Amino acid sequence: MANRSMTARTTVAMRRRRPAALAMLAAIAALTAVSAGAAPKQGRPAAPTEATAPRETGEPIMAIVSIKTQQVTLYDAEGWILRAPVSTGTTGRETPAGVFAVVEKNREHRSNMYDDASMPHMQRITWNGIALHGGPLPGYAASHGCVRMPFGFAEKLFDKTRIGMRVIISPLDAGPVEISHPALLVPNAEALAAAPGRAETATREAAEAARAADEAKKGAPAALREAVALAASLRKLEGLKTRAEAELAFADKALAAARTDEARTKAEELKQKAAAKAAEAATQLEAARTEANSKPDAAAIKAATKAAEAKKLAAAKAATEAKLALEPVSIYVSRATQKLYVRRNTHKPAPDGGGEVFDTTIEVPVRIRDAGRPIGTHVFTAMAKSDAGLRWSAVTVDNADDARNALDRIALPQEVLDRVAPTALPRSSIVISDEPLSKETNYRTEFVAVLNNQPQGGFITRPRSVDVYAEDPGWGDGNFFFFGNPNVYSQQGQPPRRNGQYYQQPQPGYQPRPRWSW
Repeated sequence: MANRSMTARTTVAMRRRRPAALAMLAAIAALTAVSAGAAPKQGRPAAPTEATAPRETGEPIMAIVSIKTQQVTLYDAEGWILRAPVSTGTTGRETPAGVFAVVEKNREHRSNMYDDASMPHMQRITWNGIALHGGPLPGYAASHGCVRMPFGFAEKLFDKTRIGMRVIISPLDAGPVEISHPALLVPNAEALAAAPGRAETATREAAEAARAADEAKKGAPAALREAVALAASLRKLEGLKTRAEAELAFADKALAAARTDEARTKAEELKQKAAAKAAEAATQLEAARTEANSKPDAAAIKAATKAAEAKKLAAAKAATEAKLALEPVSIYVSRATQKLYVRRNTHKPAPDGGGEVFDTTIEVPVRIRDAGRPIGTHVFTAMAKSDAGLRWSAVTVDNADDARNALDRIALPQEVLDRVAPTALPRSSIVISDEPLSKETNYRTEFVAVLNNQPQGGFITRPRSVDVYAEDPGWGDGNFFFFGNPNVYSQQGQPPRRNGQYYQQPQPGYQPRPRWSW
């Protein structure tokens, strides 16, 4: 009974409060309507769409991927030419942000890591499995670390790009802006004009020196055998002459000591024979010496062979440098290592069948003002020729300092400028970064720099590829992969050193082959 009374009272109280609650809700609705009228609604940003510049376009110089907007934009010398939506790495498998370049292209690649998945029109940017390729785009980050592009766009892009094209992956939006600065390379018109002829001459001289060295090497064994035999013959003839002269001296003594006619006659006969023998030995020895003087001895043959090989190496080095002057040059300045690195594509196929070999002969210390203060990551690219030499652009990927100030803080070594600036070409670049070179940088990549303040799940989830090491005089000074540079693999986690170089000993019977992970 008491419960019924309580329930009735509660119901009455709720009915009394209902008008007040309704009034309050009406007031809130009115205020919301006023607010909505005062400020326009904030809609979602428009999703990226494919687009082509409304002009005649040139060859792509760089591609910039924005992780924030899930978009890729391609640029030629005059500005953007292609845009398309992308799908980058999902959480835990994030596409690493940083500076990369195309190192290999494969029209019909299939993954050896993800169930033989199709990766059409693949353009690899690291040997550890990060690439641009065609794939499904759900409208958000969804890949395993690669940059997926629309299938048709990936096919169109594949036919336009070249090995070495710069690929910048930015956590935010980024784009090239025109810049001029005294630190940027300025070519010399006369050096540029002379470069092709110089390369042709140096290549011809290198070929001649190589032929001469090969002939000297092939002829050396026979020449050495002949020289050794001739030296042995001389020693034998000298011994015969010495003995003949001793016999002649003995005959002289016997003749002087003879006391009878019979003894004197015998002594004279002995002397005549000894004299004839000594004369014959002297004649033979003189002839052998004349022949020996007309031919090099063993020491001279070895010295000539060594000199021919040294000339061959010097000529090959000069030819390499002359040919590299015809290629765009890339410079990387690292605040982390306080070093400057230079790379140029040799276009020599890698001996293990994957990509092309990059020359790395220049690595020197560099002076950076206020080296303890962050400088950011900036990519400066020579977009085209200009009246002043080259027209440059700057892309800032990580802006601890702005691009112009970053250049102000760098003092490029004069010896490097003397070697690369006179023949600098469009597509040449200077990268300045707080980061060391990534472990993904090796003999068959352009510079790879990864922003360590951004997620790198796309790297972490992939096992490291095994680099192949070898020595092959097919290009440069005989160190096919390193070109004489003792510090190419100077980053943490690389193989141990051998004779000043990082080296991984191949197993007996090992046949080089490409190894990488997707």
